[in-house]
Amino acid sequence: MGPRAFRPEDRHVFFGRAREARELADHWQANPLTFLSGPAGAGKTSLLQAGVMPLLDPDVLDALPVGHVSSGARIPIVLRGGSNPYVFAVLSSWLPYEAPSGLSDVTIPGFLARRRVRHDQYGDPMLTLIAVDDAETLLAPGRDPEASEDLLAQLATALKDDRDLHALVVVREDALPMLRSRREKVFRQAVEYAVEALEPAAATAAVRGPAEAAGRPFAPDAAEKLVEDLLTVRRVSSQGDETEERLPLVEPLQLQVVCSALWKALPPDAAAVTAGHVRELGDVARSLADFYDDVIEEVARDTYHGETERLRARLRDAFVDEKGGRKDVVAGSAESAGLPDAVVRALAGRHVLRLEERPQGGSRWRLSHDHLVRALTRGQEGRTPAGRADPAEYRRLAEGALRDGDLERARDYARTALRHCGPDKRLRADVEQILADVAYRSDDLDAAVDHYGRASVLLQSLPGAEGRLAGVLTAISQIMMAQGRFEPALRELEVAAARRPDDPGIRVELAWVMWCSGHVNGAVDVLDTVLAEEGDERRALRARGEIMADLGRFTPALRDLGRLDWGYSPSARSAYALALALEGRVEEALDLAPPVEHETNVTVLLRVARIRDAAGRDDAAALARRALEDGVRPPLPRPLVAVAQRLVRG
Repeated sequence: MGPRAFRPEDRHVFFGRAREARELADHWQANPLTFLSGPAGAGKTSLLQAGVMPLLDPDVLDALPVGHVSSGARIPIVLRGGSNPYVFAVLSSWLPYEAPSGLSDVTIPGFLARRRVRHDQYGDPMLTLIAVDDAETLLAPGRDPEASEDLLAQLATALKDDRDLHALVVVREDALPMLRSRREKVFRQAVEYAVEALEPAAATAAVRGPAEAAGRPFAPDAAEKLVEDLLTVRRVSSQGDETEERLPLVEPLQLQVVCSALWKALPPDAAAVTAGHVRELGDVARSLADFYDDVIEEVARDTYHGETERLRARLRDAFVDEKGGRKDVVAGSAESAGLPDAVVRALAGRHVLRLEERPQGGSRWRLSHDHLVRALTRGQEGRTPAGRADPAEYRRLAEGALRDGDLERARDYARTALRHCGPDKRLRADVEQILADVAYRSDDLDAAVDHYGRASVLLQSLPGAEGRLAGVLTAISQIMMAQGRFEPALRELEVAAARRPDDPGIRVELAWVMWCSGHVNGAVDVLDTVLAEEGDERRALRARGEIMADLGRFTPALRDLGRLDWGYSPSARSAYALALALEGRVEEALDLAPPVEHETNVTVLLRVARIRDAAGRDDAAALARRALEDGVRPPLPRPLVAVAQRLVRG
């Protein structure tokens, strides 16, 4: 009973949203694209995961797990390669047990087209349902605009190509207009479903249901009193005058916060929650003020140089009127109320501010709820002292900072989490992996190997962690490859392959390392075996096709690569273009070859150099020289060094 989204396994304690769950499930099944919108904290994710998903009958519907556009620490950042990070995260959510190497460079349309079509008992193809949560991340400042655009375009293409595919996109209400305005027809024709806060009866059910399931029910009138307290707001003006107002709805987030605080404060021997408990232990105003104090402190730490009191004063002056109520502030393009847009968006994402569109035009920010006023106006003496640091919370903050690209903040949060992990090996492995990702993003490859190594030691002792351990070992191998340490990389991958002998992705990675080390025949043999056992295994086809192109064997290269969707990958694209050039189709190859002005992959550079050499271009030698430069990571595979040297010599 805490402030987090409900998951599918929480459906037995999810109450108060039965009507909305049925309506949203009906919209999703009836329309190609549905937008689920609402303010932050309205319970959109909970409604989808614990309300709607359990209603979908697997005998007639093919529903994938909810997709998220942000990856957690579970997948080493090294293994995401050049993939679109948002597409990679969504596919990882849809395929939680798939090896990360199997998702690199896969597109949403390509993945859906290759899935086995499920049929119902009458032999008809089932409707496929996909969902993407937190879509506002794709539209927020600081995101990768090219990757965001690519994901949305891929989603539109998938819906256009498959009439039996329906999508649900969950988005915060302030970002909804940006989705509406997209040019694709499917976006312009999407059905919208807005979720609001809870009516009193639904809120009461949401209080009673989980408590009864936990064996400690609310006594008569106790849940009603708690809800009534949430509906009541007391305001104190700057002159000290007090007024009271009754609100029509209860915010789900606030309901969770208050119930969690009450639950923790109950005596251990309490068999039921009484009205007296609610009155004495469930101070709604204080619980919410404490919660929002922590949120404002977190935002200040993340985006406002740690100046919590200054941020609190700025919010109080800008958003609280003289009567103790909320007031609106015009939304600016770069700042609002004297606060930078990054700070304002962070406050909106954490349920402090809400963007509202005015009928007469324009947008205005306001505090998301009247209960926030107390958190901004009470003095320091009224605040609850901070408790013991929660390592799981610091892990979450570190993951968020890493997603935002703030490596220093991510490192600080992760180190704090590590200091408080105690004996929790799984949590410690998560944090070591975050520190490894930070080091890798900071180009400190030795530190990345060290932290991944510590994570691998912890994972070896955890049950059910074989797949994740193999992923970490693969990440270590790839970093060593980038350093030109081919033999140690080969040893790490051999251990990973021994851990997961049934994982074709790891065997494909092993073939890559063998190829780079100069074991050409061994690499091709491994790939031939994978393809013989697994059929048209996409990763093996791509690896063999690229190696064949680099070896000058254009016929098998074109055959393998021609059966693939290259997606986001300049590597596969350049290999196919090279095979075309070697076959004599030079003009086609020049048109297909990726741009290399900012390319850092030396194998891609060499392939384009060979294409331009076949076309008689003067810059082929210069590109080959770039591929041979000292310190370039990863270096060229050993079989290609002599090829590049010949091009340089002319």
